[in-house]
Amino acid sequence: MPNVVLSRRLLAAVLGTALLASCGGATQRASGGGSASTTIATVGSTSGSTSSTSPGSSAAPNATATSGQPKGYGAGPAGHGLPRFYQQSVNWSPCGGGDSCARVWVPLDYTNPDGQAITLALKRSPARDSSKRRGSLFINPGGPGGSGVDYLGYINLDRSVTNVYDVIGFDPRGVARSTPVNCLSNRGLDAYLASDPTPDTPAEIRGMQHEWTSFTQGCIQRSGPLLAHVSTVDVARDLDILRALVGDKKLNYFGASYGTYIGATYAALFPRNVDRMVLDGAVDPLASPHITELKQAAGFERALTSYLKYCVSQGKCPLGNTVSSARQRLISLFQQIDRSPLPTSSGRQLTEGLAFLGVIVPLYSQSSWSYETSALRVALAGSGNTLLLLSNYYADRKANGTYKDNAMEVQSAVNCLDHPEHESLQQIKAGRRQFITASPTFGPAAMWWPYACSNWPVTSSQPKPDYSAKGAPPIVVVGTTRDPATPYQQAVNLAHELSSGVLLSRNGDGHTAYSSGNQCIDSAVDTYLVTGKPPANGTMC
Repeated sequence: MPNVVLSRRLLAAVLGTALLASCGGATQRASGGGSASTTIATVGSTSGSTSSTSPGSSAAPNATATSGQPKGYGAGPAGHGLPRFYQQSVNWSPCGGGDSCARVWVPLDYTNPDGQAITLALKRSPARDSSKRRGSLFINPGGPGGSGVDYLGYINLDRSVTNVYDVIGFDPRGVARSTPVNCLSNRGLDAYLASDPTPDTPAEIRGMQHEWTSFTQGCIQRSGPLLAHVSTVDVARDLDILRALVGDKKLNYFGASYGTYIGATYAALFPRNVDRMVLDGAVDPLASPHITELKQAAGFERALTSYLKYCVSQGKCPLGNTVSSARQRLISLFQQIDRSPLPTSSGRQLTEGLAFLGVIVPLYSQSSWSYETSALRVALAGSGNTLLLLSNYYADRKANGTYKDNAMEVQSAVNCLDHPEHESLQQIKAGRRQFITASPTFGPAAMWWPYACSNWPVTSSQPKPDYSAKGAPPIVVVGTTRDPATPYQQAVNLAHELSSGVLLSRNGDGHTAYSSGNQCIDSAVDTYLVTGKPPANGTMC
């Protein structure tokens, strides 16, 4: 069962169209794929069939395949050392809608820049008003594993921002169209996502250990040397190469969720190369992994409480007439599905692992709460159709059984390099009470999250930078008070850790704040990006 806490899925647009029939009682579609946008044609696919062809070009510049390696490796650009990557030429090609796409080289290993190289995919939307253009704005949706190329198709930036910036989405190393992390076949990923998230017998624990060993061994065999070089420090170093290649002296950046970790790490490494930076739904890079997991479990429980209050207030809540009884009914539903998975019209069963993902998904956005209610009503009637549909959207699983991207695989690869853990099986079991106290509903699964990174097969050679980022200009850190995935305290912490951090807060529910319907937040972010004037530190919207 994957740790879901840092993934970002923008749901409202997707669920609004995909669930209307299903939530009305129809069962014609039990699986799907894609995030809020599928505007760019997928160049290849992951989970066993990844292509290294870039959007808009047939090959990376000066591509030289390296024998015996997965796709996406090569000799890199001409020259020597790190300068050859900063000085390479970039071939931008039209790729629809007035946008242009490219692929560039970066070092596989920054300690050996004359060694192997890997490729990154980029997509650029030009500034609407070229006479007012002030540079590029790089964007990242989070994850780890979110595609910035796809994000360009659904990020809802104000026109005042897109007038003055070329907006550039990039797939970080290991992700989607860039040289990819690959761990499992499609069937293997199905089994991984469906696995038991709450092993509570010796046999179930052994099953969990076997499933995780299969996952990690698959990553080693399918990803090659890349697996040890997908840390956030590596990604931030890549971002500085991208900044230079588009001709910008300083970086302008908007990152959401895990994308805030990329931005904060960039600022820590290159503080004097920062221009304007917005970090929305902040991750605290200095928090211990155990505390982060515990707080995020509590964050999802807090979001569930908000949803349950809504459900009860609407009347005829399928879970019960009070928040307390509704919570207990959901816990009982998970336990029931653990014992006996629900049937679906697709032929797949809804296991507890898939039900867990399906319930988590609508908690990311208050606008999706009505779909949560519909999915739970269907499940309580004995059908797993709608919860399976939701879990498929979370994992970007398509109706034909393939996966749109490799986000489910990248997530562990990045998190475990960034935050290695060292908890024994005995220590994990001993932490059960702590997790269940923090999250009665999700704690039985969350308590096992430390197992993954306590048993990861590779480590990163990259040291953590100084996150005070002294010398950087004001960096706007945005937090939402009842964010389920990146709890508000993380934004407070990051704004404090950055020497120039400016805290901007939204009082509300859901994951991230910008473009969530809060005009105060949107205006503050837009003004900062366009004029450079940050909001007052501590502004609450």
